[in-house]
Amino acid sequence: MNVTIEPNKPTPVVPEKEIALYYRGIDIKQTIKVLEAGKYVLVTEFYSNGLELLKEIHSYLQKKLPNKTFLEQRKYRDTYHKLSNLILLEIVDHKLEVKKSPEIGWLEKLYPENEHFFLSFSQIQGLNSAWQWYKKGIVIPVLRNKLHPYYGVYFPTRFEHLELFDNWLKRYKGDKKTAIDVGIGSGILAFQLVKHGFQKVFGTDTNPNAIIGLKEFMGETKLSRKIELDFGHLFGKWTKPSELIVFNPPWLPITQEMNRLDEAIYYPKTLFPDFFKEAKKRLLPDGKLVVLFSNLGQLINSKNEHPIEIELAEGGRFQLERCFKKSVKAASKNTKRDQHWRSEEAVELWVLTHL
Repeated sequence: MNVTIEPNKPTPVVPEKEIALYYRGIDIKQTIKVLEAGKYVLVTEFYSNGLELLKEIHSYLQKKLPNKTFLEQRKYRDTYHKLSNLILLEIVDHKLEVKKSPEIGWLEKLYPENEHFFLSFSQIQGLNSAWQWYKKGIVIPVLRNKLHPYYGVYFPTRFEHLELFDNWLKRYKGDKKTAIDVGIGSGILAFQLVKHGFQKVFGTDTNPNAIIGLKEFMGETKLSRKIELDFGHLFGKWTKPSELIVFNPPWLPITQEMNRLDEAIYYPKTLFPDFFKEAKKRLLPDGKLVVLFSNLGQLINSKNEHPIEIELAEGGRFQLERCFKKSVKAASKNTKRDQHWRSEEAVELWVLTHL
């Protein structure tokens, strides 16, 4: 039975009947007062007016709020987020109403039946960036063709873990009838599996955009016959045991400080115990379970436990065959974040087998 999957997308804003307007020459202090009162402001005339207003908010907050300690930085970000999300743009016939604005194909793809609606300027910026990545494509070193990530689907900007996996696949001597890719995302691991000769890959994801995007990307090509998708948690509907299970989970544990959590980056406490429990049922007797991970969580906070080490020590389900590690390249000199630990960061490829 084919079930229609609805994509995740920004929810259109329903502003008040009377809404403050922002245009060139208006009193910026008055506009910021409107925003601080929790009222929406509509950007008119030019797209660049919205960029100017965001810049003015930053200048205002830099004078008003200290921004040095972690808590101060957090308050600054929260305040900026609150104010910037009240700045709106109007969309008519899937185009922004302001002049000299970018063309964003997602406005038609994601909102086919919405001819007139409003989104926040920040949301539009996110949609615009995502459209550029989707349209231009991204070169992934381990793949032959460019990746065209769908809106709202995580894609990597560093590739050491993918290179580890590719090198491991080159040396893999087992059967290549089937593999299961848990949390398929943008499909990179699945594409690598197909490249290295696997006949069938079963992929799952809890993000509907990942499933929608991959189905669109593969279309009616040979890939669509080699990769089957299911919108579901962990293994979804795939119950038949396989000779290989691959899992590239989030690398950081959820902390109490997080607001709106990104499931592609942060994992809940139950994820790994649940995964290993289900993987035990779905791995053939001589099969291999490959988990891509990182020591990032332990470097950021030494109290964070390593979920794979815990499984091996306490789970009673799997044993370690081999763990491969690869150092991560130094952070960009342009980054403003404190990344003193980056020199010690390493990605990991864990190969587990049944006990």
